[in-house]
Amino acid sequence: MGDGGVAVRGGTTVEQRYEQFYRYGPYTFLGIAVVMAALSSGLVGMSHADLYAAGILASAAGALQLWWGRTRSGAAPRARAGQAYYVLRTVLGFALCWCNPFFSVYAIIGYFDAAVLLPGRFVRAGLLCTAVTMAGAQSGSGMPPVSLTNWAAFGALFVLHASLSLLFGNLAAREAEKARRQTETIGELERTNTRLEQALAENAALHAQLLVQAREAGVADERRRLAAEIHDTLAQGLTGIIAQLQAATSTADADPSLAREHLDRAAGLARHSLGEARRSVHNLVPAALEDDDLPGALTKTVTRWAERTGVRAGFTVTGAVEPLHDEVGATLLRIAEESLANAARHAGASRVGVTLSYMGDEITLDVRDDGRGFDPDALPPYSGSGGFGLGGMRSRAERIAGTVTVESEPGLGTAVSARVPLVHRG
Repeated sequence: MGDGGVAVRGGTTVEQRYEQFYRYGPYTFLGIAVVMAALSSGLVGMSHADLYAAGILASAAGALQLWWGRTRSGAAPRARAGQAYYVLRTVLGFALCWCNPFFSVYAIIGYFDAAVLLPGRFVRAGLLCTAVTMAGAQSGSGMPPVSLTNWAAFGALFVLHASLSLLFGNLAAREAEKARRQTETIGELERTNTRLEQALAENAALHAQLLVQAREAGVADERRRLAAEIHDTLAQGLTGIIAQLQAATSTADADPSLAREHLDRAAGLARHSLGEARRSVHNLVPAALEDDDLPGALTKTVTRWAERTGVRAGFTVTGAVEPLHDEVGATLLRIAEESLANAARHAGASRVGVTLSYMGDEITLDVRDDGRGFDPDALPPYSGSGGFGLGGMRSRAERIAGTVTVESEPGLGTAVSARVPLVHRG
């Protein structure tokens, strides 16, 4: 009958209002009926026997209500106790209306709680019994009708009450079915939401696992890259130093000036190898990100690169800056450093532009130069060893589900663009 999910004024729900009505309404209706019957006893011609019987029946109705008030809280919906209460109350209401028609004020409550107390197959029977009582009380002479006119009025009123009770009973049944379906739908939505939360939790755990694996793969890749750089730079530099020192030793007595030239070449190779060693160590652990965020680290990197090479370089940030996961920041910083190094070694550019763009769920790094350019299709495929290069940048971005694209033509400069997911720190 009530919808427990609808709030009303004062914080009381409709369901709570109905609960108060079912608890205190019968007392109120019975009290009003007793007062009206007492005041009208002379008008309806009640005898002393009728008054005595009405008093006993009204007392029995009050006692029945007291018993039900104590029992209903522990009774299950539509339990035997509730059915017995409804039947006894209906019989008492009929008997009271036999004594005085104004007791119909008490009997009318049978319309309100039939669907609450009776099983579904007995609800219409309960409503029809209440309709009989109400029609008899309103037919003009009380119960039983004393004339043909009263019987005709009783019949017409009974049809009216029966039709209305059945109509409202059907409406109540439809509302109950609608409420049941809504409850089932809400339950299904809750179960679906629970499954979705479980799936999200599993995805979060999988995402964390993937990040750990990506970090471990990054460490292994850095070790391989560092080994390759040692082979390509430091090992070759040391070989050259040894060769120059041997040459200086062999020519020291015969030509001191030539020996000095070999020693100078060895010192130059040593300084170059030391610079390569420092670069490799810094690439392994991005010190620039220890004290700055990615935009700050890129600003310093671009500035130092421009001062070292003498090439004009600018750095721009677009979008709202957000804290990035360490792996994402390190990947983009390394790609920027390698792109700038390639521009210095191969492009012969006069101007370089670096742009970092925060784009909602992804972040983009663009490095453009106006150098000599090249044909990207003519590059050999990346083998995972040797120099870092464009293939190495692509491999690094792919480890965090990103991509690196290169646009270049001979004489038209080069544009390197890295796009990776924006994963927040923590």
